[in-house]
Amino acid sequence: MSLVYLAQPDQQQQLEWIDGGTFTVLLDKDATEGQLTVGRFDVAKGEAPPYHVHTREDEIFLLIKGSALIWAGDEETELGEGGIIYLPRNIPHSYRITSDRADLLIITTPGGIEGMFRHAGRDLRTPRPDGFEIPRSLLEEASELYGGVILGPPR
Repeated sequence: MSLVYLAQPDQQQQLEWIDGGTFTVLLDKDATEGQLTVGRFDVAKGEAPPYHVHTREDEIFLLIKGSALIWAGDEETELGEGGIIYLPRNIPHSYRITSDRADLLIITTPGGIEGMFRHAGRDLRTPRPDGFEIPRSLLEEASELYGGVILGPPR
């Protein structure tokens, strides 16, 4: 039997992520019986994850506000406010935020990728160490633990 899950904003985990952005876990695998993960990024201009691939999940990006360049396979495209992209597993991809700020919703299926963000990110409820950053080695470790492969630097 499926259960309804509700989390108000103050109950949602927020993590500091690469380039000082924030990733909010809206729904995780535990809340969705493993079916999906839903998260939201609040990031600044220039934020760009390494070029990577997910081997376990399909991914959807919805750009709520802002603009970004998206690389998927051999294609490069500009994604504007309200734009959406579906990235099947095993398709190499990345993005770079081109607006001053961006609000980006991600949905992955099946769920579980939030473990990567929790492994490498910093929970905003904890004190921030001086000079906090996510080193590439930790990002690679977290990615590998959750079925991701980093293929190269950000584009």
